[in-house]
Amino acid sequence: MARYLVSQFFQAVLVVIFVTLVVAVMLRFSGDPAVAQFQGASAPTAEQLSEIRQAMGLDKPFSVQYANFLGGVITGDFGTSFRGGRSVGALIRQALPPTALLAFFSLLISVVLALPLGIHAAVHKGRWADQVIRLFSLLGLSFPNFWLGIMLVLIFGVILKWLPPSGYEGPASLVLPSVTLGLILTSTTVRLLRAALLDVLGSQYVTVARSKGLSERTVLYKHALRNTAIPVVTFIGLQFGGLIGGVVVVEQVFAWPGLGSLALQAIANRDYPVLQGTVTVLAILVVTVNLLVDLSYGLFDPRVRMA
Repeated sequence: MARYLVSQFFQAVLVVIFVTLVVAVMLRFSGDPAVAQFQGASAPTAEQLSEIRQAMGLDKPFSVQYANFLGGVITGDFGTSFRGGRSVGALIRQALPPTALLAFFSLLISVVLALPLGIHAAVHKGRWADQVIRLFSLLGLSFPNFWLGIMLVLIFGVILKWLPPSGYEGPASLVLPSVTLGLILTSTTVRLLRAALLDVLGSQYVTVARSKGLSERTVLYKHALRNTAIPVVTFIGLQFGGLIGGVVVVEQVFAWPGLGSLALQAIANRDYPVLQGTVTVLAILVVTVNLLVDLSYGLFDPRVRMA
C-alpha cells in the first residue's frame, strides 16, 4: 500500500509540473506583460519597458523564471501580482473558498439527484419512467452551462425574484450557480449509472442471488449497486476536472468571486504570477480528487484491496 501511495504521489507531482510548464510556456506567447503594466499616456520607450521587465523579473531566462516559480510553490510562495503588488497566495486564499464551496455543492446536487434517478430508470427499463428520465438527461446534456445559468438567472433572479441573480452574499447566492453545474453533471451521471446497473442486473451472480430467494431490494442494493460503484465513482472523479472548467464559466455568469474569475482577470492583465498560481492550485485539486478516487476502489471491491 505504501509503495502504491508513493507511486501515485510522484505521478501526481509530475502531472502538476507538466501542467504548470505548459501554462508558463503558453503565457510567453500571449504578449509582453510589461506593455500591459505600463501606466504612461504615451507609448512606452524601450528603456521604460526594460525597467518594467527587470522589476517584474522578466529579464531573466525562462528556465530561471520557471525554476524560481517551482521553488516558490514548494514553500507556498506563488510570487507577487504584477497588478497591485499583492501576494498571489493571499489572492488565491481569498478566491479558493467560494470556488470549493461551489464545486462541492454542485457535486452534491449531482449525486443526490443522479443516484435515485439512475436506479429507478434501470429497475424500470423500458417503462414510461425510464423514458422520461432518459429524455430529461438528454436535454440536460444538450444545454451549455452558461446558457442554463443565464436562463436560471432570468427566471428565478429577475422575473420571480426568488433568489439573488449574482454575487456572493450568503447561502441563497449559492443556489443558482450550484444548480447550474449540478444539473449538467447529473444528466451524464444518470445515463452512466443506468447503463452500468443494467449490465450488472443481467449478470449471472445476480441471477443466482435471486434464485436463493433474496428480495429484489437486497439484490439491488447489496449486490448489484455495489458493483456499479467503481465505474460511477471513477466517472465522477474524472468529471471533477470538467466541473472545475465549468466553474470558470459559471463564475462569470453569476459574478462569483472564485478562482475562475481570478484567472480570467489575470489573463486580461497578462498577470503571469496570478495565472500560474491559480492554474497550479486547480491542477492540485483535480489530481488530489483523482487520487482519492483511486484509493476509494478498495472500499467497493475487496479484490482491489488484495491487489
